[in-house]
Amino acid sequence: MGAGRLYVAVAAGVFRRYATYRAATAAGVFTNTVFGLILVYTYLALWDVRPHLGGYDAAQAVTYVWLGQALLSTLAIGGGGVEDELMERIRTGDIAIDLYRPADLQLWWLASDLGRALFQLLGRGVIPFGFGALCFPVALPADAVTWIAFLGAVLLAMLVGFGIRFLVALSAFWLLDGTGVVQMAWLAGFFCSGMLLPLNVFPGALGEIVRALPWSSLLQAPADVLLGHADPLTTYAFQGAWAVALLAAGRLVQTVATRRVVVQGG
Repeated sequence: MGAGRLYVAVAAGVFRRYATYRAATAAGVFTNTVFGLILVYTYLALWDVRPHLGGYDAAQAVTYVWLGQALLSTLAIGGGGVEDELMERIRTGDIAIDLYRPADLQLWWLASDLGRALFQLLGRGVIPFGFGALCFPVALPADAVTWIAFLGAVLLAMLVGFGIRFLVALSAFWLLDGTGVVQMAWLAGFFCSGMLLPLNVFPGALGEIVRALPWSSLLQAPADVLLGHADPLTTYAFQGAWAVALLAAGRLVQTVATRRVVVQGG
């Protein structure tokens, strides 16, 4: 019970820390809204030529855009999660202090990332999404059950996103500079999550492959739950399987990395 309170306190502390950066939050809201407008008009032009592309009508495509802008920073699809701080602590050797804490390294950073994600969802996600819903025709569910199912998919997306980025951060134990790995993960995240285009649009084998990868859990899966294109329980099973696999892989790599720190004397 005490350990649970510890991680809740860590998440709450990170939430409050991000809440102090009001100017950065306002700039992020503005940026997400502007990029949302650019993507909306691009999507509308595309859907005007190809109606019902990917199984979406124009209103659903617009909804998908604003949902993507709401989840971009929330899930750190383009970077900006706790992995940057973790990699810096590994590079400087401060990670040794983290290993001496009476807390699990992975759970500590997971709690930190969840606190960050919750703030970004409320601070940077709600306003652009609300703006899009007010200014454009959107397809939003009228029943509370679908919204609750959607929030469940977003929570699982947070776990999957952290699982991917934790593995990226741990690569710093073996690399002098993890910038290249971060950039590769950023590109894969944008392409394979559906941030550029819905994965339903991708043809043939390519579409099947990207929908089977963990990044599809980040945006495509919650979007399809919200838009009524996927069964929530099936979506949860897919996201949950990837969350367990990635967190288990992170735990294994963490164990190997910890031994490396001990061998090198910190």
